[in-house]
Amino acid sequence: MADGMLIDGNILAAKALARFGVERMFGVVGIPVTSLANRAVSLGIRFVAFHNEQSAGYAASAYGYLTGRPGVLLTVSGPGCVHGLAGLSNAMANTWPMVMISGSCDQEDFGRGDFQELDQIEAVKPFSKFSARATTISEIPSCVAQVIDHALSGRPGGCYLDLPTDVLHQTVTESEAESLLAEAEAGRVKEEIPTARSSQIEEAVALLRHADRPLIVFGKGAAYSRAEDELKKLVESTGVPFLPTPMGKGLLSDMHPLAATASRSLAIGKCDVALVVGARLNWLLHFGEPPKWSSEVKFILVDVSEEEIQLRKPFLGLVGDARRVLQAINKEIKDNPFCLGMTHPWVESISKKAKENVSRMEIQLAKDVVPFNFLTPMRIIRDAILGVGSPAPILVSEGANTMDIGRAVLVQNEPRTRLDAGTWGTMGVGLGYCIAAAVASPDRLVVAVEGDSGFGFSAMEVETLVRYQLPVVVIVFNNGGVYGGDRRNPEEITGPYKDDPAPTSFVPSAGYHTMIEAFGGTGYLVGTPQQLKDALSESFSARKPAVINVVIDPFAGAESGRLQHKN
Repeated sequence: MADGMLIDGNILAAKALARFGVERMFGVVGIPVTSLANRAVSLGIRFVAFHNEQSAGYAASAYGYLTGRPGVLLTVSGPGCVHGLAGLSNAMANTWPMVMISGSCDQEDFGRGDFQELDQIEAVKPFSKFSARATTISEIPSCVAQVIDHALSGRPGGCYLDLPTDVLHQTVTESEAESLLAEAEAGRVKEEIPTARSSQIEEAVALLRHADRPLIVFGKGAAYSRAEDELKKLVESTGVPFLPTPMGKGLLSDMHPLAATASRSLAIGKCDVALVVGARLNWLLHFGEPPKWSSEVKFILVDVSEEEIQLRKPFLGLVGDARRVLQAINKEIKDNPFCLGMTHPWVESISKKAKENVSRMEIQLAKDVVPFNFLTPMRIIRDAILGVGSPAPILVSEGANTMDIGRAVLVQNEPRTRLDAGTWGTMGVGLGYCIAAAVASPDRLVVAVEGDSGFGFSAMEVETLVRYQLPVVVIVFNNGGVYGGDRRNPEEITGPYKDDPAPTSFVPSAGYHTMIEAFGGTGYLVGTPQQLKDALSESFSARKPAVINVVIDPFAGAESGRLQHKN
């Protein structure tokens, strides 16, 4: 292209994205961003087109977590931006790097009721850590660099870039564009993450060394920082039991002898020192408060955010990247080693309780119950996933009973192989997460285990699976509704609309498997153990888009025990 040739804002934005490391984008095209998407594709960025911005946003948020690079969502203006806020807010709640880019109306027409007009910078404020608007074409490269860098800096999160229609239509010469890109690149500053002081590391190790009942807790923050090797070294050198949060599962194998997952209540209720790495003391960990935790427990909290440590007020706070802090802890322990050993009373009590609970669960799982309860198909799915070997499939899980029971039954042996409703308890993430996982890790099979309610949020994206021929198998636990259909007491079935279906009910025996067949994928309807085994074997081997509709007894299961008091 000649130096004097003009390029517009769409091309310049696409060039900036490619230059600053973006390889994948998710979104829905339309006025005014269709050309931007096409230009990005021509520059080597893979664009995955969705049916709605909500699912595309969930995909972008999960992609950021899985890759450590910002997932990018592209939306149209106004309603498209609003729909995209679901993904942006999900990224913020989970502290995952993401950038949402939306087109917006002509600047000179703002306030006059222009097509899809919205003050999008104001709209995204509660859901983003940084926002930028390019008011002229010359600002596009620096704005792109800023949102990418801010998404990754400190505690990762969602950022927003606004590209007005008139800016996308403005032009510069090719040589001017190159100068703008080079200037933006030169202006990028790599943020230095603070590291804990050596005296704090020594104090943390001393607390663990002298504890009677130490526990290591880790979450998806540790997964994001790729801290699995350091965690394994720490656990196995000290013999301290460990407890992962749901999406921390797999950093160390669920079947590790020091895993306390199956004795969770004992572990958190009796430990006297808890090293918490990359996990927040929020509702998932009962806020670190009695009665679930001992009132005497001393928390050592490792977090990349000093603000988070100040908020939680642990006994000792270590600010820094999880992997680097663990490296420092391991070095301190290597210089002054200690190890509890499997015969230590605390370790023995954790191990004994875990074995008892697992044994009780396995007795229940061993029964083939037909019509299916939740346990029988979960066991069959667990065994099928384990049979795949390495690299293990990425598991996506959402729903009430389906996710809760799946968390206890399904096994994770490799890091970052579990995606679920996460910190925000977000329903509807399923198909978006599946697509993100397949795009981020093309060598892995992706298996979604979903309730019928959770599946319904994003079910139309099965067409996206087929269109891109992604190796995703979606397993729908079909029990006829939220928690299992109509569970009202007789006294609740009154009033002028008493003959309407219950608020929790769906169409009985819905043919979810036929949805994907309409687009050329493979569907299975199963109701017996052998039918499910055959469907899993065939679909896993094919590594093609499939939906397995698993018919569950509508009276099996119950509302999530952890959240029952809130509903």
